[in-house]
Amino acid sequence: MSNQVVLECQALSKHYQDGKQTVEVFNSIDFSLNKGTACAIVGASGSGKTTLLNLLAGLDLATTGDVALAGVSWSSIKDSKRAKMRNKEMGFVYQFHHLLPEFSALENVLMPMWIAGMDKKTAKQQGEALLAQVGLADRLHHKPSQLSGGERQRVAIARALANKPACVLMDEPTGNLDEKTSQEIQNLINELKTTHDMAFLIVTHDEKMLSWMDSAYCLSQGALEQMK
Repeated sequence: MSNQVVLECQALSKHYQDGKQTVEVFNSIDFSLNKGTACAIVGASGSGKTTLLNLLAGLDLATTGDVALAGVSWSSIKDSKRAKMRNKEMGFVYQFHHLLPEFSALENVLMPMWIAGMDKKTAKQQGEALLAQVGLADRLHHKPSQLSGGERQRVAIARALANKPACVLMDEPTGNLDEKTSQEIQNLINELKTTHDMAFLIVTHDEKMLSWMDSAYCLSQGALEQMK
């Protein structure tokens, strides 16, 4: 476990204007994520978990405060630079995996590498190695419709690791999986955290996941409180 900060926010606030009324999602949140650690953020539906994840990913900008990825402030760079940084330094895994249905498992994993401009031979070698690492060496050419829910989520995790990012953001990654498959995904995350020395931030409503996290926070009533 490292003390090197990968992702951090300071005095982060997000407000929306609804007519004449100001709606406060959260106010003055401080948070940091270290390299080689796994952190969970839990909270009830509607507490602002996904909004916070979008701010941390630079997909939305805060009302006040700031977010920095690998020491670079999101608010200090243009949209195009933010997109390039996300491609290089961040991986994403969603509850519904968002794989491209017309492409094979391998092609889905290769997509971020192609976008980054990696040559096709190197990308193919790395993509095959990643799918092997998540236990899908025999599923390279299967399309998402030919894979189980757990296998699709493993492809999504391999895709998130494609460009060796500094951190991986996961939004309810086990929300649609049975308990056995959820446990397999948890074991995989722990293995990847160690072997790749990456940071994992997992947004979830499943408090059972907290037992194997290095740290955990609860988002409630606009505040982020440390639980672990």
